[in-house]
Amino acid sequence: MAETLISPGVLSRENDQSQITAQPIQAGAALIGPTVLGKPGIPTLVTTYSEYLATFGSTFLSGSDDYSFLTSDAAFNYFQNAGTSLLVTRVTSGSFSPASSSEVSSGEGSLNSGITTYATNAFNISGSTEPETSSTVTNYTSSGDGTGAVFTIITSNSQSLTSIDVTTAGSGYEVGETLRFPSASLGATKPNGEDLVITLASSNIDFTNVFTLETLGEGIVMNNSTPAEGAGGVLPSGSSNNIRWEITSPNPSRGVFSLIIRQGNDTTNSKSVLESFTNVSLDPKSSNYIARIVGDTTTNILGGDTTPYLQESGSFPNASRYVRVKSVNLKTPDYFDNNGVAKPAFADFIPQAQSGSFAGAVGDIVTDGQNFNQNINTQTQGLIGTDYTQAINLLANKDDYQYNIISTPGLIYSISAHKTQLDTLISNTENRGDAIVVMDLETYASTVTAVGTAAASLDTSYAAAYWPWLQITDSNSGQLVWVPASTVIPGVYAYTDSVSESWFAPAGINRGGLGTVRQAERKLTQANRDSLYINKVNPIASFPGKGIVVFGQKTLQTQASALDRVNVRRLLITLKGYISQISDNLVFEQNSAATRNTFLSQVNPYLESVQQRQGLYSFKVVMDSTNNTADVIDRNQLIGAIYLQPTKTAEYIYLDFNILPTGATFPS
Repeated sequence: MAETLISPGVLSRENDQSQITAQPIQAGAALIGPTVLGKPGIPTLVTTYSEYLATFGSTFLSGSDDYSFLTSDAAFNYFQNAGTSLLVTRVTSGSFSPASSSEVSSGEGSLNSGITTYATNAFNISGSTEPETSSTVTNYTSSGDGTGAVFTIITSNSQSLTSIDVTTAGSGYEVGETLRFPSASLGATKPNGEDLVITLASSNIDFTNVFTLETLGEGIVMNNSTPAEGAGGVLPSGSSNNIRWEITSPNPSRGVFSLIIRQGNDTTNSKSVLESFTNVSLDPKSSNYIARIVGDTTTNILGGDTTPYLQESGSFPNASRYVRVKSVNLKTPDYFDNNGVAKPAFADFIPQAQSGSFAGAVGDIVTDGQNFNQNINTQTQGLIGTDYTQAINLLANKDDYQYNIISTPGLIYSISAHKTQLDTLISNTENRGDAIVVMDLETYASTVTAVGTAAASLDTSYAAAYWPWLQITDSNSGQLVWVPASTVIPGVYAYTDSVSESWFAPAGINRGGLGTVRQAERKLTQANRDSLYINKVNPIASFPGKGIVVFGQKTLQTQASALDRVNVRRLLITLKGYISQISDNLVFEQNSAATRNTFLSQVNPYLESVQQRQGLYSFKVVMDSTNNTADVIDRNQLIGAIYLQPTKTAEYIYLDFNILPTGATFPS
């Protein structure tokens, strides 16, 4: 019962009308294929073609023989046609591992494995009660392998101590650990026979590898299958996308240095600096700690090819576009004072001026030596079908990745090595229920009959196929290249979304024009177009004065229904996406009439707006006591029935010209 005032006064009440309703899913596409740059297997969102180029590079320097133009041209056409966002996943041949830097060293040697030259001030010696007898080690020699080494220590006052067998302190000691030895065992004369304390200020540090960098992309040769330096540290020719690192301006007194990332093919006299990080510190407490200012985050793909998922590790986001800090081998911050300045015992461990490149990457693109335009075989793009498996399965998770179009230019359904991956892609998309696959059925220079045969085994409303191949100008090299239709069709979908709605057909003179296409591989006759359409393949036609036009919008569904058309499938994708978002907000709410009314108050106005924008002829939404009976409610279920009459397209226009005699009456 609502509160009321009986005597004069003020009653404060709240009426919350600020509920935020879900917004329609934004148009976007996913693209899987080879690229020049970027870490393979990691879906990356780009919103402009410039951003795509910066992240994934353009085409290979050698041109079309390396086939990367398919991916870059698909991205170019998508954004040229008002595409808003593109989720790109790079694939390479084989498994990928990033390249590591060569050792970034201090130049002082190591306490490991038989190396017998060490930095000074490696140990600090002090008496527990008489600091006036404290000395800093200035010189020592050793024998052994470092883990059980025998050290002869000479202090700064020239007091010679007998040999110290580090083995007696036990194994596995760490940097900064203090070891206590009875003074008698050292042969040192100290009052009261107190113990001598030795601080192992440098134990277990490999000074030839103070820290390690790791590439975020391919590494030493990002567009070449040779992941190694040539003689004398010279990088292979033609490797303009390689990178190298350099340490400059070491300042031992402050414990800082500069790290530079350079273009791999520059020279000492003409450096091309990509990134620069100054006053870099190895002190974890410093605001300029190397991992903090460069970044140490990496993303790994776990779960194998069939059930992949991403896991991110690291403490600091990547500020560098090219590298991350893989490891810092100093295990204690005790080498720095509170101002971040290196203590004298550590000054010699600051990296010296040096440079190097990256090596060790695998998974580079490998070409098959075939002319891609004329002879696509099982090594299409230098890749085999299974190279795509992990990316296809990773994008199956719609909770992580949202898109409504997906394309894999270069995978051809009639090629046996590609068929399994495309079948998996279609199955994943059906399970998602929120996207459509734009695919290619046949290779270059195929036939209408072969294309129809390839389509016959497919039956899905979540995929659409287009034919024939098309000639375009490569967006980066300027070369004329032949590409499968899936390279340009996502751009047609994007253009349709930008000038109308997703439920309008991405076809016809008004929205299906292919302005960037120079010519179709084959000029289709009416009979050709009829044959293709009967077999669920969308023809790309050439019309004098009108150019090259997408002239079909069938899905690959065999059964005749509303869902055998692309515009209806995309209508359902849009509606399901929006209404699902509304429904997500109702999970765990009270199963009551109020909750049902909340749903209806948001869904009905939305469907009315779709109807007004020519997406529906009519609709009805039922969510009341008729379908939410007591037993349904007791099962913790909330049921809504949504009835739709989608708008159909006018694909077949019949014009009857009736010639009447003079004076005849026109029909009413």
